[in-house]
Amino acid sequence: PTHPLEGAWLRKLLRSHVYGAVMNINRGNPGEFEVVVDSWPNFSAVLARRSGQVMPVDDCYRSTHAAFYKDVGAYQALLETPGCLPPHLPQPSMGTPHWTPLTADPHLRLDPAVRVGSLSLAHVDLLNETWTYGGNARSRRYLAEVLERFPSICLQDETGQPISWTLTDPFGTGAHGYTLPTHRNRGHMRAVLVLAARQAQARGFPFFGHTATGNRPMQRLMEELGHQRLPGLCRFILHNPGLGRAGP
Repeated sequence: PTHPLEGAWLRKLLRSHVYGAVMNINRGNPGEFEVVVDSWPNFSAVLARRSGQVMPVDDCYRSTHAAFYKDVGAYQALLETPGCLPPHLPQPSMGTPHWTPLTADPHLRLDPAVRVGSLSLAHVDLLNETWTYGGNARSRRYLAEVLERFPSICLQDETGQPISWTLTDPFGTGAHGYTLPTHRNRGHMRAVLVLAARQAQARGFPFFGHTATGNRPMQRLMEELGHQRLPGLCRFILHNPGLGRAGP
């Protein structure tokens, strides 16, 4: 059986991280998420969040929420509902992702010197060190969870070491794309994104993601691969930021 939210109405919301979260919930819920709405069955605001039983305390990486709303008043009322947003947690909330696919399957050309693989927990330190927003204990825990629970794609050199990769986050988003500096300008990220799109579509997921506003090379690449820029920005909002600064 499918989750009630994974119906025709939500399938129109491919621009929302909520969609990916609901699909993951319906496929074993590896991220241990839950969905709350302002009313049922006629709702105007949806919030996807970690289940209250496993929601990390004071960890803005692993307590991320995703929201979609048709009416800002309904969304505000939902957030103000007691228990909707635990007051002791710093919670980044996501809005609209930056990209969504237009065309499906561009021709893939792999460098004969590399092979396709996936990432594992053995690579968590590499990912944490190379992630712009990582480099700390909390980001390492978050990346370890993502590696354990969700699909990844990487290209490996002849020794089996990852040189280019992308992950899938709890919202079904393509995330954390990176190529080691010494291996750039060889088409590796293009290959990784094509492979990741095929992997997502084989699982029944749309392939989408977001890029930093200043990352023009990645934006151009995604446009070349047939992705469409969505209007507006994907905003990450940190609630209670003072709490998030304390600790390792």
